[in-house]
Amino acid sequence: MIEEKLLSAEEKAIFSLRTLFAKNDYKPYKMGKFEEYDFYVRNKDFLTSESVITFNDTNGKLMALKPDVTLSIIKNYKDEETDIKRVYYNENVYRISETTHAYKEIMQSGLECFGNIFLKEKIEVLMLALESLSLIAGGKNFVLEVSNIGIIQKLLESFDNTEAVYKCISQKAVHELDTICPSDLAAKLKKLVSINCKPEPAIERLAEICPNAFELAELTIIAEVINKSKFKDNVVFNFSIVSSMKYYNSLLFRGCIEGLSDAILSGGQYDKLFNKLGKKGGAIGFAVYLDLISELSRPKEVSKVVNVALPKGRLGDKVYEVFKKAGYPCPEIEEDSRKLIFENLEVGIRFFWVKPSDVAIYVERGAADIGVAGKDIILEYKPNVYELLDLGLGKCRMCVAAPKGFVDDETKTLRVATKFANTAMDYYTSIGRSIDIIKLKGSIEIAPILDLSDVIVDIVETGTTLKENDLEIKEVINDVSARLISNKANFNFKTDEILRIVSLLKEQIKND
Repeated sequence: MIEEKLLSAEEKAIFSLRTLFAKNDYKPYKMGKFEEYDFYVRNKDFLTSESVITFNDTNGKLMALKPDVTLSIIKNYKDEETDIKRVYYNENVYRISETTHAYKEIMQSGLECFGNIFLKEKIEVLMLALESLSLIAGGKNFVLEVSNIGIIQKLLESFDNTEAVYKCISQKAVHELDTICPSDLAAKLKKLVSINCKPEPAIERLAEICPNAFELAELTIIAEVINKSKFKDNVVFNFSIVSSMKYYNSLLFRGCIEGLSDAILSGGQYDKLFNKLGKKGGAIGFAVYLDLISELSRPKEVSKVVNVALPKGRLGDKVYEVFKKAGYPCPEIEEDSRKLIFENLEVGIRFFWVKPSDVAIYVERGAADIGVAGKDIILEYKPNVYELLDLGLGKCRMCVAAPKGFVDDETKTLRVATKFANTAMDYYTSIGRSIDIIKLKGSIEIAPILDLSDVIVDIVETGTTLKENDLEIKEVINDVSARLISNKANFNFKTDEILRIVSLLKEQIKND
């Protein structure tokens, strides 16, 4: 008998989850640490990152350390006469962390249900996801967000630019939908994305958008089951949860625990992937990211005060004025002081000043619930956050500029000087142009003059600096302005407070 005090939090969670899964007739599944690299290349869209750790085996074959468990289980699953196969696992995967952008070993525990699955099995898996969250939360508040990607797929059946729409939906960036979709489709999608509430009211709102959808009938039954369970206060329907249309076809869900800056559980129904790999029937499952459990033991204040990261400088001053007029004043912030943190507990707000390029980091990591970042920062660093509102402040454009009369010689590699290396690379990749990135910290405009580069990619506000250096705009990559962003996990636990801020800010912007 192992003494409990000798076990780490992760080990305790593994034993608890293993017991839970086994009690529900799930059988243990063990697999190797690597697969052929080609297998992951063929299914790269299913992976959270295309980057995998590779090596050559003794026969010279290119192998990869597992970046995913589900793919390996499906590959080795054999169709049998039994209707349903249930398995659970405890495995390590190796992938690039979304926050550190470095390779990381991630401990996972999870389950998969294969075969002739119907609504009964889907509900079974959802309830086990809730039980899993309850076990590892240790008394802390937790939420399971549930969506059905089939609804979005049906709305987008006759629309081509689905990738851009999916990006807007996943970020709750409803203000961008009007520029991408026809007005009637944008209106429906806005209503859908705005649903972020308990199952019963969510079903009522969903019925107005897709009254005859099979998915609505299925979600209605799920809502009824949840409402009768002990977890009725732990579930929200949130239709901004999306994933690859190539692989997922129905339920998607994500589990968060208060105090963690990211989801600790994710899952969904992936019949398309199951069938693509030559298997019959359907499949649904979820994974628990055990590496996040250690974060739960760190002391962290839990309160309904909304933490707001503001960018230092002129933009931050303008943003604070909007907050102040909207009903969130903090008189202390206006005093001549070196302080960086200010709060007004009467209105439930805490502001802190940070470097503009760091706002997204504070929000993504959960130190701030919401923050204001320029669209240029969001495009460059791609933080995993919600983009709730375009404040319309600090308007400018991300542009390609070059000396007057410059003609691009497409037989040569284009030299691009910029502070925004990722944005530049994304843009030129989208048009199939080979480039050499020259990353600079400042004085970008002189790079073409001194023949360091052919063109530059930079923020342009008035264009005066370009003109004074004999440069002109060649292409506009994106319009830029200040955006209100939110941590996705924290949003679940301060939903009403954050949405109230969004509503009041929106009204104030309209009145200014």
